[in-house]
Amino acid sequence: MSTRIDDFASDHEAGGPATHDTTRIDDTRIAAVRALVSPAVLLEELPVTPEIEAVVERTRQAIGRVLQGQDDRLVAVVGPCSIHDHDQAMHYARLLKPLADALSGELIVVMRVYFEKPRTTVGWKGYINDPRLDGSFRINEGLRRARELLLQINALGLASGTEFLDLLSPQYVSDLIAWGAIGARTTESQSHRQLASGLSCPVGFKNGTDGGVQVAADALLAAAAPHSFMGMTKMGVAAIFETRGNAHGHVILRGGKQPNYDAASIEAACTALRKAGLREQVMVDCSHANSAKQHRRQIDVAADVAAQLLAGERRIVGVMLESHLHEGRQDLRPGVPLALGVSITDACIGWDDTAPVLRRLAEAVKQRRQAI
Repeated sequence: MSTRIDDFASDHEAGGPATHDTTRIDDTRIAAVRALVSPAVLLEELPVTPEIEAVVERTRQAIGRVLQGQDDRLVAVVGPCSIHDHDQAMHYARLLKPLADALSGELIVVMRVYFEKPRTTVGWKGYINDPRLDGSFRINEGLRRARELLLQINALGLASGTEFLDLLSPQYVSDLIAWGAIGARTTESQSHRQLASGLSCPVGFKNGTDGGVQVAADALLAAAAPHSFMGMTKMGVAAIFETRGNAHGHVILRGGKQPNYDAASIEAACTALRKAGLREQVMVDCSHANSAKQHRRQIDVAADVAAQLLAGERRIVGVMLESHLHEGRQDLRPGVPLALGVSITDACIGWDDTAPVLRRLAEAVKQRRQAI
């Protein structure tokens, strides 16, 4: 039997032998298939400027130096739990930029710009999947809106960070991302570890949902190694990717069955990293299980981190804060107008609380530096 894909005997054109109908066993649960814009088309339509390229490159390099122990600043990833409105995100960015500049001697501030949301069961999947917030799933529009927003934030001179959830979406936006995260639900995923091994930005892996750090340590080792895997090129073509490995991976402590931001937890996490032959360094997520999903407790978690920095702790290399224009959260309900600047996913602290938290962390870094 011939194996040539162009064998005339297998070329079932009109008038030839009938093509075997496989619809009874193939795609039986697919309701529709729609065309997806190729990354190359979107990148050509919404290109990176030299100025934006410099912001992304400069911030990636700065974070890399922190992770290599060459810079004593703290990486601060701060912003909304998720993006759901362009104008509100830009309002937040314009508030954050001057503060980031003022604290740049102590903090490397990266705006949290999350477009994809992992769901425990079902719910709104994020700005890329459903940009109109109405279940219409205009994904091409979502990809375009996401890239437009990242371009505008970076054009301010403010770096952006995001969580990589979908395995294809990085081709549309990763050139604009200075720092990335792999969430607790996907840290154990081989596909996401492979993805991280090829990403150009530093990547943080969260500990498991049970609080275990070993799964994140394993992820760091995997992401630092070269990999070969199937993916989609920027031309929208399936291909085999061969990566060099990402040396700028790090663990994010987000809590589990109990919080893990205190000094004892930092020591335990660093012990696990040391045993794995990895650098003893962690980023603390002040939200999620560390705040018991009580958004105002993020302030207390950050205060504890600041106290550890003041005491000379150098293994904490970063913090994450969920912060929006206004505190709290709201439900997304059909026909009900949304309140301005309030999260529609996890509850956030408001801007009025965010600025003092960042200043307190910056002051702790400054005093730690002076104590040497």
